Order: sequence, then structure tokens, then C-alpha cells
Amino acid sequence: MQQLLEDAAQRASRYLESLADRAVWPDPVAVQQLAELDIALPVEGVRDAEVLKLLDERVGPATMAMAGPRFFGFVIGGALPVTVAVNWLATAWDQNTGLYRSTPGTSHLEQVALAWLKQLFGFPASTAGAFVTGGTMANFTALAAARRAVLQRVGWAVDADGLFGAPPIAVLVGAEAHPTLLKSLGLLGMGRNRVVRVPVDVQGRMRADALPKIEGPTILCLQAGNVNTGAFDPLEPLIAAAKDAGAWVHIDGAFGLWAAVAPSRAYLTAGIAGADSWATDAHKWLNVPYDSGLAFVRDADALRGAMAISAEYLPTDSPQRNPSDFTPELSRRARGVEVWAALLSLGQKGVTELIERNCRQARRFAEVLSGAGHRILNDVVLNQVLVSFGSPETTLKVIDAIQEDGTCWAGSTVWQGSTAMRISVCSAATTDADVERSAAAMIAAAKRTGLL
Repeated sequence: MQQLLEDAAQRASRYLESLADRAVWPDPVAVQQLAELDIALPVEGVRDAEVLKLLDERVGPATMAMAGPRFFGFVIGGALPVTVAVNWLATAWDQNTGLYRSTPGTSHLEQVALAWLKQLFGFPASTAGAFVTGGTMANFTALAAARRAVLQRVGWAVDADGLFGAPPIAVLVGAEAHPTLLKSLGLLGMGRNRVVRVPVDVQGRMRADALPKIEGPTILCLQAGNVNTGAFDPLEPLIAAAKDAGAWVHIDGAFGLWAAVAPSRAYLTAGIAGADSWATDAHKWLNVPYDSGLAFVRDADALRGAMAISAEYLPTDSPQRNPSDFTPELSRRARGVEVWAALLSLGQKGVTELIERNCRQARRFAEVLSGAGHRILNDVVLNQVLVSFGSPETTLKVIDAIQEDGTCWAGSTVWQGSTAMRISVCSAATTDADVERSAAAMIAAAKRTGLL
């Protein structure tokens, strides 16, 4: 075991050290060679060391350098070194972190990490939290609590009686709501298409003046950080209007919620603590390994009521917090370990510096590309930059050229009818030098296509 783990550590270290210099795009030859893995399950097993070697040498080169400093394709961070290390250790512990009495060590770390997060985000002390897989399940978990609460107010016990015959719930979302929010609503039986879509402005922000009249059981879903522009819905007036009408307010803040810890960006989250629930993803901007979603609900009883589980064989009688009382899963890994380690390693100042630096780097991308004659489509208020290189066809050609170059990787999107390249800056590994190098590569790619 020791020799195998040491071999794995050496191979992982070599991989991580290569990310600063290797092409971000997977090696095309290595991708083709993946077909050689399509074999019948062998009758006799393969030695552990050979399995590890095969994985490293055949699959490693076929990976996207998402953990590197110049991957800007999706709104995802990398992984801080300390979080990779504690992830390995926690995997070795192999703790099914559902109940405090059976896994006190990792369950306690979750309590500490949640307290720190509530402090960073400015949430009420009564707020309950849950470690889940990602943004989708964070929305699902919080909205399950919302569904329970709004129906309970009109005398319907959804946990016992389901949705058949239940009073209808009005769900209001912005026209630019993220599809994972809609997926969560579908999973909860509230429908992906049954929502009321509120119009948005040119940056994707819900228009407060277009909010319809709220009557009966209602959930208003707001967005903190549009996935294309980084824009925030006007939280204060929308939350106030919803609360006056008795609605539940949920915030989808998969990455934008972290703006609350950055002094220069905190104005975007003004009023956010007045909501009833929030969803975010620690893998995005806290830079911890997958999977590390986070759901928060102001009313702990609403979350516990929607998620708690009991059985005769389960030791649930602890005075301490049982994680499984707040999550969809009973069996799950100790997700809170990496979050706890990242927060302890960075401290408040480190988390703030990370968010501030990435936002500044996004603005630098916009400045350099605009200065080279390319059109920036959004107000760069956070970490997202949308760039047009002309017609949709030309823009896509430039994006292809950038990806094939390998210096960095950014993807395409369509924003309110315009095809654009989307740059998402949220990795702790990204330096200012990486930004300058990547911007230069983007401009060079545009020149190669004959734009300039």
C-alpha cells in the first residue's frame, strides 16, 4: 500500500507541475489512443502498479488542464495544493460522513467550516448548511426546503402527502436563469417549463419593475452572478418586494456569492442576507476539488424537515449535528474536509485576495482585448468577460484557433443573440503573467484568422 500511494503521489505531482507549461487542450494523439482502453474485462486482474501506470500514461495526457493557470473555459476553479493533499488523506480515512456518532472527526470539521462560511457570507447565525455534490444539488437541496416551507404555510405536508393535489406553487425566475436551477425545479416536481420568467436587462439582470404580482405559495429565484456576464439581479428591491408578499427567496450564487468577501465587489451582494436560502459551489471560487456544492437555508427546521432520515440501525441520537439531516444523501464522502482546509489555509485575507485578484484579472483581459480592437459585450463587474471578434462565424474560428494554440482555453457562448468567447477567471493558480500571456495568444489567434 505505501509503495502504491507513493507512486501515485509522484505521478500526481509530475502532472500538476506540468500544467504551467503543457498545452491546455488535451493531446490529440492521446485522445485517439483512448480507444485502446476499449477491451473486454480481463479474466485475471492486473497488478495495482500497472493499473496506476496505465491511468497516468494513457489517460493523463488526454485530460484538459482544468487545474492549470490558463483554463478559462468554464466557471470553475482549480484546486489549492492543501485541498488536494487533504483530499487524499480524507479518502484514506474513507469516512461515510452522515452521522456524528459514527464519524465525529469529519462531521465536526463540517460544523466548523459551515460556521466560517456563514461568517464570510454574512448569513444569519440560525442558518443551516449542507455539503452536496455541486451547484445543481445545492439548488435542489435549498429549493426542497423552500417547497416544504411554502406549502406548510397553507396547511399542506408535502413530505408526507407529496405534490398530488397540493396547492400550486408559483416559481419566478429570471429569463437568464441558469439551466441547473431549472433542472433542480424539475427534479422537485415543480417543472422546468412551469416557471414564470421575469424579463431581464441587457446584462441579464432581472428587472425589478417587471416582477409580477405575488399571490399564494411562491418561490422567487434570484441570481448572484450571471454565468455569461457575471451580473447580479438587483437583490435589495426584489427581496423586499417578495418578503412583503410572503414569498420565499432563493439565491443561485454558484460563483457570485463569493463576491461578498471582496471589498471592491461586495456592493453586488447588498441585501443578500435577507433571502431565505442560498446555493454556491466551493469548487468554483474557493478552489477545492470536486465535488463541493453548498446549500444554506435560513430556517434550519425547513431544511432538516425536508432532508432528515432515521432508521432503527442508525445512531442518530447525538446532540451534535448529523450531516445526513441536511443533505439528500445518507452515504457520502467527507466533503467538508477540503473546504475546512482551504479556509484555514487562506484565512479571511487569503480568500479576499483570491476573489479580488481574479476580478482584477478579468478586467485586465477586457482592457487588453478591447485595446486590440475587439468588442467586449458585457460590463465586467466580476470575473466574466464576453468578447466578440466580429460575425458569429469569425468569432467561432478565432475561438477554435485559440484552443488549438494550446496557450489557454476559452469557450464559446451565445449571449442575447450575439456569439462570443467567454473568459471565466476563477483559478487560484492564475497569475498576472498568465493573463498577459493568454491575452497575447488570443490577439495572435485573431490576427492569424485575418481579422487584423
